[in-house]
Amino acid sequence: MAFFDNYLLTTSAASGLKAYISMFIKITIRQYTDTLVTYLRPQRKRALFLTGVILASTAMQVINPQFVRSFIDGAMAGKPTGVLIWFGIAFLGVSLINQALSTIAAWQGAHVGWTSTNMLRSDLARHLLRLEMTFHNNRTPGELIERVDGDITALANFFSQFVVRIAGAAFLIIGIVITVFFEDWRMGLAVALYATITIFVLVRMKDIAMSATEREREASAVAYGFVEERLAGIEDIRANGGGPYALRRFQIILRQILVKSRRAWMRRSTFWFVLITLFTVGDVIALGLGSELFFSGLVSLGTIILFYMYSSMLWEMVDQIIQQMADLQKAGAAIERVGELIAITPTMKDGTKTTMPTGPLSVEFDHLTFAYNERDLILDNVSFKLEDGKVLGLLGRTGSGKTTLTRLLFRLYDPTKGRLLIGGVDPRDTQQEALRRHVAMVTQEVQLFHASVRDNLTFFNQETPDERIHEVIDQLGLHDWFEGLPDGLDTELSTGGGGLSAGEAQLLAFTRVFMHDPGLVVLDEPSSRLDPATERLLEGAMNRLLENRTGIIIAHRLATVARADEIMILDNGKILEYGDRARLAEDPHSRFHALLKKGLEEDVEPVEV
Repeated sequence: MAFFDNYLLTTSAASGLKAYISMFIKITIRQYTDTLVTYLRPQRKRALFLTGVILASTAMQVINPQFVRSFIDGAMAGKPTGVLIWFGIAFLGVSLINQALSTIAAWQGAHVGWTSTNMLRSDLARHLLRLEMTFHNNRTPGELIERVDGDITALANFFSQFVVRIAGAAFLIIGIVITVFFEDWRMGLAVALYATITIFVLVRMKDIAMSATEREREASAVAYGFVEERLAGIEDIRANGGGPYALRRFQIILRQILVKSRRAWMRRSTFWFVLITLFTVGDVIALGLGSELFFSGLVSLGTIILFYMYSSMLWEMVDQIIQQMADLQKAGAAIERVGELIAITPTMKDGTKTTMPTGPLSVEFDHLTFAYNERDLILDNVSFKLEDGKVLGLLGRTGSGKTTLTRLLFRLYDPTKGRLLIGGVDPRDTQQEALRRHVAMVTQEVQLFHASVRDNLTFFNQETPDERIHEVIDQLGLHDWFEGLPDGLDTELSTGGGGLSAGEAQLLAFTRVFMHDPGLVVLDEPSSRLDPATERLLEGAMNRLLENRTGIIIAHRLATVARADEIMILDNGKILEYGDRARLAEDPHSRFHALLKKGLEEDVEPVEV
């Protein structure tokens, strides 16, 4: 298929995923089939083996009723008991073989389905990570988790069962129709018409619950987002007595899920009403027409039982198709929701440069203006140049633009106007991956994961040798501190770094950054006091981290900027003061001099200017 060839040849997972999603916009059975083939073809050997198992299982199911017919007709004809026993043994043997084949088919089908689905989940997560911060700021993590996990899980159930069940049912229906035709053409024609009408009705009804199922998934995403937000703010909720109000709101959300889920379930259950009617018609055809043929002397009693068994098998296969059609509707709703995300294309495109200068990187803001929206400027015509190897102390009130300035360095956002150069390179001209290998940040709130110290330092990169980690630890002068950890690099940390002080978390963050050897480091100084021992370690690690690198320190204590070469004071997105730290400290007219004169260098509160 041309679509599959395009998917394999593309180097962009997002573009491949977009092509894949586009196939589902107008959902038809053919499009589902094409998509399944697209994702199964990379696993062609396993898929071919699965097809062989399904065909063999189908053959066993078609053959087995023949032994029942032979047993009944043989008993009616007075055949020897030994012959009848062999018919029974053959029936049991074929049943056991069919059960084994069914188990293998389910196992292989689940493997193929989950492999394909995980490809989709990985591509969707990669696409979301490439979207701008504006996108993530407008959506809760819980909502995105529900999209990547909940919606894709709905597809996983579809992928892992659809091939085995639908293909098996289709093969068996065809086999039954052919076999019954050989037995009696009238019964074969009746069964063929019954199967055709039944499948036609089911296909026509496949979209009946699509919209209701989509709203059900949306309500679930809202619930995930609500729970994630409340758990993140549980300390504030408890401290301010907000528990009852949060639970009341949660109750309202759960009520909405109940209403929407019930509506979706009722619509999906419409299939069952149609199913009962179709099954009743099937029984009437098998028993009514079979009886007429028997009393006419055209078929034997065993043949009537054969027809009835085939009718029951056909009943089961239609039931199986019905269940898969329900999964098809869930999958369709999930695909539409996933498609909405894929339709959001990143506005920040990678440049063509794959490398940046090595060593310390200069930073230049050239008449740079930035706003999150068109009305409120966060940075207003900011211009300055920080030479490579220099350290800048960044001061300012809360909301002055300090955080936004540093976010631009990582290209979390692009300037609204003006230009930013890092090492003489505009971040828009290079690849984001290359940029972020050369620019690093230690945040005030260090993000630690529920994993070992090793995994937290390497971000789960198993290729980083322990020798490299220990080398960095020694370079930062943290050997004794790490030796004090209970299990060294294997020490397990709880979520958020529970059990570690703020200073200890910062030490881990410094080690992370040092391992990548960036040319530009941004430090958001912790605002709380540290115990003397940890503070000494932190000071030493900070000094080593800034050696032979360009640094920007967002200072909350004036004592911290004593290591800075230059000082910048921001206010309302504009530079109030910028220059050499020593010169500004000696200038009696400078704002920095006024702050020092007030003795705020020992103040631990955020600097207000």
